[in-house]
Amino acid sequence: MPLVLAPIGQEVTIVKIVADDKTKKHLSNLGVLVQGTITVLSASGGSTVCRVKEGRLALDRNIASHIYVG
Repeated sequence: MPLVLAPIGQEVTIVKIVADDKTKKHLSNLGVLVQGTITVLSASGGSTVCRVKEGRLALDRNIASHIYVG
């Protein structure tokens, strides 16, 4: 399921990132990696706020919809 549909507060594993290489590299630098874990903290408006490792990250809806979790 896309990250935008993930339940709030539940840690999920990233299974696939469907994006161009530049975006994948940028997400990788931020700690968003396939087989990594991510927790959605809130989703309102056009952004999704997530916990990645020990930091928080705000992703716009377009990018969050291209990150698939399981």
